[in-house]
Amino acid sequence: MTDNVREDGRVPVAAEAPLQFPVEFEAHYLTNQKAFHDFALYILKTNDRAEKAVHNAYVDIRTRWDTLLAEPDLQAQTWLILRRAIIDELIGGFREEVAERDSGIGLYPALTKLPPRQFDVVVLRFIGRLETKKIAWYMGLTPSTVTHHIRKAQERLAPIHRRATRPIKKKDVQ
Repeated sequence: MTDNVREDGRVPVAAEAPLQFPVEFEAHYLTNQKAFHDFALYILKTNDRAEKAVHNAYVDIRTRWDTLLAEPDLQAQTWLILRRAIIDELIGGFREEVAERDSGIGLYPALTKLPPRQFDVVVLRFIGRLETKKIAWYMGLTPSTVTHHIRKAQERLAPIHRRATRPIKKKDVQ
């Protein structure tokens, strides 16, 4: 009888399919999990959301692990992944929620049509009221790239803004 087989002949579940991760990955997880969770909790405000974001980050990290090991700064790269997971959780279903809102001028449907990065920077800047440097840090971008995405989003939203802020003409009031 082998060590994995019980006297009744059954094989324990753990012996059937052990989960195995590279030792380096496990070490990285054990070293960083608390800091990742604390950071996520600070941003997301609830333990459930923080745990979900950290879990999603580590799923992504594990998926990319071999590539990440070739990076010159593994720590920086994994923090980028965590930040993206936090932003995804923070913004989450916000795009769908925004689409259901009525601004009276079509702003919200237009926002939902922005490309993902433009949507994210607009939400973080104008709704979250974050500074460019902080947005850049969260998203793993340079401040100039964040500024570029904000400018492009504003260009896309300009026709709606012009309609909303144009002077009222007498014929419109009659």
